[in-house]
Amino acid sequence: MNTQTLEQAARVGFESHFAHEPVGLWSAPGRVNLIGEHTDYNDGFVFPFAIDRRTVVALAERGDRLIRVASSFADDAIEISLDELFPENLHGWSAYPLGVAWALGQFGADLGTQTGFEIYIDSDVPIGAGLSSSAAIESAVAVALNDVWDLGLDRRTLAQVGQLAENRAVGAPTGIMDQSASLLGETDAAVFLDCRSLDSEVIPLGFDEAGLELLIIDTRVSHSHATGGYGSRRASCEKGAAALGTDSLRDVSVADLGRAAELLDDETFRRVRHVITENQRVLDTVRTLREQGPTAIGELLDASHVSMRDDFEISVAELDLAVETSRAAGAIGARMTGGGFGGAAIALTPTALIPTVEAAVLDAFAAAGYGTPELFVVRAAAGAGRTA
Repeated sequence: MNTQTLEQAARVGFESHFAHEPVGLWSAPGRVNLIGEHTDYNDGFVFPFAIDRRTVVALAERGDRLIRVASSFADDAIEISLDELFPENLHGWSAYPLGVAWALGQFGADLGTQTGFEIYIDSDVPIGAGLSSSAAIESAVAVALNDVWDLGLDRRTLAQVGQLAENRAVGAPTGIMDQSASLLGETDAAVFLDCRSLDSEVIPLGFDEAGLELLIIDTRVSHSHATGGYGSRRASCEKGAAALGTDSLRDVSVADLGRAAELLDDETFRRVRHVITENQRVLDTVRTLREQGPTAIGELLDASHVSMRDDFEISVAELDLAVETSRAAGAIGARMTGGGFGGAAIALTPTALIPTVEAAVLDAFAAAGYGTPELFVVRAAAGAGRTA
């Protein structure tokens, strides 16, 4: 769905649910992480970019303390008073937007004096594909409330707001990468983010000039960050850091892997090794882009996938098949992206070979008896903001 159509759908949805017009529309993109997986909550480096799939929110303030939230992916509006806006009272999909309103209160918004609001959400960011549909919701709501409540918070602070909402209201122990990409992204560029200092730099990608496209292969194997494997991986990283005498794996380098192998059990060591080598791959990718251009980063993408598959063990058979098949069909590099246990793979592919890669992946999935994946190209896009 193009952005104009999505905005119109959000406006119509708002008017249908609330019987009046919104005061404005705000949108935020999903993101794809080019490289740097599970490094964010280890104070490491990531390199995501905002994509041309967006979430749009239509919003209007109320004259009382009531919040009403509706969306294209749920039938009924959720209602709650600002006086009851606490993480333990938030459940289901509405915890994402309502969690942002609560989290803004933790960053200076006086929720005791603010008025309530009505909000309608529509989106074409695939859910469960590892493209951060959650951060798109959080970032769109954050910029909208920052405007209408006249809070004056900068983009980095709004990223922290979104992360707090996801950690506390949703219960997913995620880092700050997704919200940063959604809020800081620029056209044809990625965000090189230091997750410890929150320093960021926008790095041109140059995909268009090099004749490259980023193909998304959504396996449609759904995942959830709030359950199971994601939390256990984070716990392994914390265990490894503690055993190595540091607060964060950010302070452990590739040169320390020998000592880590001696101190840690095999599973914890492999989890630690992924994070340490992935941090280095992010730095190498940024350097390679600057010095040689995007056609030279394929091996780094491939190595990232192998590390996630074998050391962090967050891939699944469908993701492995997508990566292997796309590489064999002509992609210059491919890897799973996102939290893992399902979701999507990315394949950096010459534009002329996109149809060939797509056909090969579809054939391979059919031959393996897997469900049909969704394939589409994404481009680096601008971050969150008001659109109407």
